[in-house]
Amino acid sequence: MKNFKIIALFLVLLFIFLEIFVFSKQTEEKSHKPLISVSTFVLYDIVKNIAADSVTVVNIIPFGVDPHSFEITPKIMAGIEKSSLVFYSGAGLEPWIEKMSFKSKSLDISQYVNLRELGEDESKSHKHHDSHCSHTGLDPHYWLDFTNMISMVTIITSELEKIAPKNSTIYMKNRDKYILMLKKLEKVYTKTLSSCKINTVILNHNSLGYLAYNYNFHAESLSGLSPQADPSPNDIKRILKEIKEDGVNTIFYENFVNSKVMKAISKDSNVKAEVLSPLGNITADEAKENVTYEILMYKNLDKLSKAMLCN
Repeated sequence: MKNFKIIALFLVLLFIFLEIFVFSKQTEEKSHKPLISVSTFVLYDIVKNIAADSVTVVNIIPFGVDPHSFEITPKIMAGIEKSSLVFYSGAGLEPWIEKMSFKSKSLDISQYVNLRELGEDESKSHKHHDSHCSHTGLDPHYWLDFTNMISMVTIITSELEKIAPKNSTIYMKNRDKYILMLKKLEKVYTKTLSSCKINTVILNHNSLGYLAYNYNFHAESLSGLSPQADPSPNDIKRILKEIKEDGVNTIFYENFVNSKVMKAISKDSNVKAEVLSPLGNITADEAKENVTYEILMYKNLDKLSKAMLCN
């Protein structure tokens, strides 16, 4: 009986030792994962899909925060400094980036895509309304162009391979899978938006420029590039006129804005008001649901096609 107790005690101690060893090993392995910081949801989605669990991805801008009005804090700065690699959008979307002195490697992804210049009217609206975005004269929502997305995936994969060459094969496999998804999305968008009865989309801020250009529809915004901008009475009159003249049945706003004005316009014009995602960031609830670029782009297409009465 005594020997049995000794053996039982030995097994319990062995089990505890193994538990501690395994936990320590997992913690050690996790701590050795490269830390990658990203500034937008789209960059987060790309890195997560390409690198999977081989890296730890950190959002510089927390889920649920508008990228246009985000203000960086010392705590976030400290976290970024520990990163092996930092991906940010550029093109004036993150004016706070100028405050950073990166010890780690950083990459301005806007340098690897084709950027759309703002038209004369857009530039005037941009300068009048926007206090948080840098006035570059460029549209920073370039991830809504699928060709740009393919370029982004390609350069991000290449940079990830440099810091983790042992994962090169899986990274390239994931890259090809992601690009295939983007090409399919592009085909669906082209087919769906090729024949629509209404050619105007009205939204609270100027975020659909790339889609409007690529799929030949007119995007009219209440304010400039910043969704937080306060519209003037003339802006509201202009939108009311557009709704009436173009036969618009739905207007759009995004989750991070005060929707009061858009809903008032909706009521006065007897049209629907829907949420549309420009994908700069997602809400905390969407993060819990593990939404992806692909999911949100299909949701956007469904709403746009209904609003424009596409066949």
